[in-house]
Formats: sequence, C-alpha cells, structure tokens
Amino acid sequence: MSSTSTKILLVDDEQDILDFLGYNLKKEGYQVLTASNGRDAIAIAKKETPSLIILDVMMPELDGMETCRELREIESLKDVVIAFLTARNEDYSQIAGFDVGGDDYITKPIKPRVLSSRIKALLRRSQAHTDASNEQVDLGGLKIDRERYLVIKDNTEISLPKKEFKLLALLATKPGKVFTREFILQQVWGDEVIVGDRTIDVHIRKLREKLGEEYIKTIKGIGYKFEF
Repeated sequence: MSSTSTKILLVDDEQDILDFLGYNLKKEGYQVLTASNGRDAIAIAKKETPSLIILDVMMPELDGMETCRELREIESLKDVVIAFLTARNEDYSQIAGFDVGGDDYITKPIKPRVLSSRIKALLRRSQAHTDASNEQVDLGGLKIDRERYLVIKDNTEISLPKKEFKLLALLATKPGKVFTREFILQQVWGDEVIVGDRTIDVHIRKLREKLGEEYIKTIKGIGYKFEF
C-alpha cells in the first residue's frame, strides 16, 4: 500500500494538534482527513473508509471511547485500524480502549520521526489483516501456513502443536495490536476446561523458544502483541 493512496483520519478537538499531525503526515505523502469531534469523524469515516483513524480520547459531546465503539458497529469500518491519541497526564485505561475496539495508542506530545514510524507500523498491521484471509501469510521472513499448521522461518519448517499454532496465528492477524489475556483465552481455548494465565505464559514461552524472542512482546498486566 503506497502512502499516496493511504487515507488517514485525524480526530482531535485541538486545532494545533490537527495541524501538527496533518502537516507531518502530508509530508510523508498520506491523504489526510480531519475532524474536530466524534460525530463528524463517524460521518467522514463512513464516506471515505480511511486505512487508519487516529482518535483523541478526551473530546466534548462524544468522547474517543464512544466514537470508537460506534465506528466498530459499522460493517465497512470493522477492520479499520484505530489508534487512540492520549496526553501523558490523562487518566486513560488501555484495557478500556482495547475493549471498545481500539488497536493501539499514541502518547502526545510525539516527535515527527517517531510518529512516522508508528504510522508505518500501524499500516503494516492493516495490510497484515488483509492478508490474514489467505492460507499462507508472509510476515517479514516468517511464513504462516494455516492449512498445514506450519510455520516457516528462514526457509526452515517449524511444526507447532495445534494450540501454539492457533495462538501464533491469532496474534499475527494484527501485528502490533495488543491482545488481552481474556480475549486470547476465549479465541484459542474457548469453552474448554478452565485455564489460566499460566497456560498462556507456557505457550508463549514455547513459541519464543522455537521462533526467537523478537516476534511476541509482553504488555505487562494486559496481554501480548506480535511485531515484525
């Protein structure tokens, strides 16, 4: 996905934030859309279907959390990557943001170079999710073959037990997204015999032993995410 064809929607009630972010993203070649409140953001998103929405948490009328919740109820926007924008001193719960459908968060103030890196990582996640419907997914040298429950790293096949594979495949559907422990348990183990955090930790440790430490990151107190 080239930057010139990529639409990014910025939502913040502070004009200087919109100006700063918009200026730097336009320099990178992105198409930038802006909104100063949640209601306008929803209307623009429905019309334009951006690849990424950067959404301020603290806004009047409709805050970022509720805006995200409503965006996720729109069929065409269910898979759009949404990152919350938060100030360092805001009382913001990451878990609450993930619960309403957010994918990540960006803390302001943020330096332009860091912003560019974060945006590229978020957009890779969007592309990876698009690719996830394929039987074989290539994630930076790590190939996942869903049909054969097989992982290929550096041209070497790695056979994984079913649960380990399901866990890896889940995390890899959205690289960079933080998956809570509760969500992982529900998706990988479902209604099976009750398991706890220790079960997830053991499976994560085994995956790291086989694939390396660089792919799966621990988010303390919340869960895990896949990076490449």
